[in-house]
Amino acid sequence: MSFTGFPVAALDFYDDLEMDNTKSFWEAHKDVYRDSVQSPMKALTDELAPEFGTVKIFRPYRDVRFARDKTPYKTHQGAFAGVAPSTGWYVELSPRGVRTGAGFYDAEAPRLAAFRNAIVEEKTGTQLKRILAKIERSGFEISGDRLKTSPRGYDKEHPRIELLRHRSLFAGRLIGFEPVIHTPEVADLIRQDWRALKPLVDWLARLDPS
Repeated sequence: MSFTGFPVAALDFYDDLEMDNTKSFWEAHKDVYRDSVQSPMKALTDELAPEFGTVKIFRPYRDVRFARDKTPYKTHQGAFAGVAPSTGWYVELSPRGVRTGAGFYDAEAPRLAAFRNAIVEEKTGTQLKRILAKIERSGFEISGDRLKTSPRGYDKEHPRIELLRHRSLFAGRLIGFEPVIHTPEVADLIRQDWRALKPLVDWLARLDPS
């Protein structure tokens, strides 16, 4: 199956799911999910895989074991091309349309330490600042989970202290529900965004947690 874009029915499906996140709604509309969300996402990831590697399509079910919110289904469909632990490129379809991004969303203690040590080191730290500045100028938003205070053991006056506070680091852009998302050309936009974010992914992938 070739990728032809995401149909309007995919956005409508998630609009309705946000209003009625129940098993009964899902069972009555799972054919819409399969045909309008899952199948186009699979076709898209197949197109991206030759350049970016295997792209994993996330399951639509939420893990509610430890969550206060017990709604059973995710109100978006994400896919991720990983190159290192919790590090790689991301694309998402939701009621807000299509979003692209890249970075790392989670880190075990050794990898987080390697991330912070690379920020402290002058060469790699300034390199990351340049990469993020260029990405921001290209229209991406830099985000991630951050400490409110300085991480233990690091100088709060460090020139890159804002980066040191990050426990995850992500760059993303919302394409939204522009008409292009309903066409094959949105695959080119996603590919262009992922290429623009490759310097960030490469920097993160080189982290050595040993």
